[in-house]
Amino acid sequence: MNTFPRHSIARTLDIGYEEFLPFFDGFSEGLLIVDRTGTIIYYNPTMAAIDELDPAEVLGKKVVDVYDLSEEGSVIMQCLKDRLPIVDRSLLYRTRRGKVANTIHTVFPLFKRGRLEGAICLVREYNVLEETISSISIPRPKRSLPNDTRFDFEAIVGSNIDFLRAVNTAKMAAITPSPVMLYGETGSGKELFAQAIHNHSGRKSGRYTAVNCAAIPENLLEGLLFGTTSGAFTGARNKMGIFERASGGTIFLDELNSMGTGLQAKILRVIQERKVRRLGSLRESEIDLKIISSVNQEPHVAIATNHLRPDLFYRLGVVFIPIPPLRERKEDIVLLARHFLDKHSRALNRKVSDISSDVLALFNDYDWPGNVRELEHVIEGAINLVVSSRTIERRHLQSHLTTWRRLRGQPDAVQPPLAGSPPQGYGVHGQGPERLPVPSPGAGQRSPDSGKGLLATQADQEKAVVADALAAHAGNITRAAKSIGISRQLFNYKMKKYRIDRHDYLS
Repeated sequence: MNTFPRHSIARTLDIGYEEFLPFFDGFSEGLLIVDRTGTIIYYNPTMAAIDELDPAEVLGKKVVDVYDLSEEGSVIMQCLKDRLPIVDRSLLYRTRRGKVANTIHTVFPLFKRGRLEGAICLVREYNVLEETISSISIPRPKRSLPNDTRFDFEAIVGSNIDFLRAVNTAKMAAITPSPVMLYGETGSGKELFAQAIHNHSGRKSGRYTAVNCAAIPENLLEGLLFGTTSGAFTGARNKMGIFERASGGTIFLDELNSMGTGLQAKILRVIQERKVRRLGSLRESEIDLKIISSVNQEPHVAIATNHLRPDLFYRLGVVFIPIPPLRERKEDIVLLARHFLDKHSRALNRKVSDISSDVLALFNDYDWPGNVRELEHVIEGAINLVVSSRTIERRHLQSHLTTWRRLRGQPDAVQPPLAGSPPQGYGVHGQGPERLPVPSPGAGQRSPDSGKGLLATQADQEKAVVADALAAHAGNITRAAKSIGISRQLFNYKMKKYRIDRHDYLS
């Protein structure tokens, strides 16, 4: 129940809403009212349930103090600034207490004799809205996925806010005909997202066709995509291509940046004209496709290195969805590990039901260069080795994990690379995550604080490497990045992460 006195609300706004407040209390939607400064003066029980906050913690505070949003990111503050309604705006936000909510907001400014007095905001949870719509078809039929696809959005597991934002964008993009481009490292779940988008769309009864552009030689890929006619080349037959066969459904062009730019130009024409011509033919056939593509390299880097045509990127990246790597989703590791444990225990008919705390600690500390796919394979492999217990222990893990742990326990075993050499482990453009070199105990005349945890110590070491490189090169980012063997883009990211200002190092 709200503790902010009702007469205070009416007096603050001076708009005579006092008699409506009991009605607002019973709303099935979240509702809050703010004054002209963005201070919350009414907060109904449904809104409290959505945010998992006590009204007493919220009333009398500014919106930006309650929610982890800037004034530009808050629809309420935008409404107050522009003095215009905002209707059905989707928003993924986090409260200051850490609760993540996926919502749809409608905000109206409140005026009294032409003067802005505040705003009223209605909030619906996206998942509640979905359940309400889908409940119309009760009883629900058994869920089945067409065309041999295995994944829909129910199969996507994660609670990281950036990951949830990617899922929310994918859901909204699924119901439009616009092309979608997924960006993520190998193993981060691009195929899963592509199948989920197809199965959430109006084309789900149509064909879903995935093409691995990196696995097929370009001279063969062109014929597979476009089709062939007799006489086009020696041994050619009249054969329908993938574009024609997939018409009416979805095509997923995986790792598009691995395809030659000449073939990319031909695909661009197909997308623009919505017509395809078989090799050796003069006749064009119309096609109707939802096109999903993926790149495993940052698009602007791929363009700069001539792995991706800019015009194709602009055409296929109408909706661009970055999928964060697992090392940036640390809060999801245990959730995913338990999900894969349940999945593969049932599939292998084993009664493995738990993961030891030592293994979970190792999982949280590991960088997962193979991302979610690597985690799943580690769990599946460990289940095969559990014989006399129901718990995955460290002895059941694959050798590369235990070897990595031993290396991490021996700082002298890993030395920083020479200036200008490639980064350790996974390196250049699209081949996996770049990493900062691990400094030896004497690097930068700093030693790890033995009282800190491993992750905190590693962060201190990374910060020291970045700062030392900037100092050595008088604030020149390009040279500093090159000296420690990482890209300028990654160096900039690390500077932001550790709040390092290059201007502090200018000579």
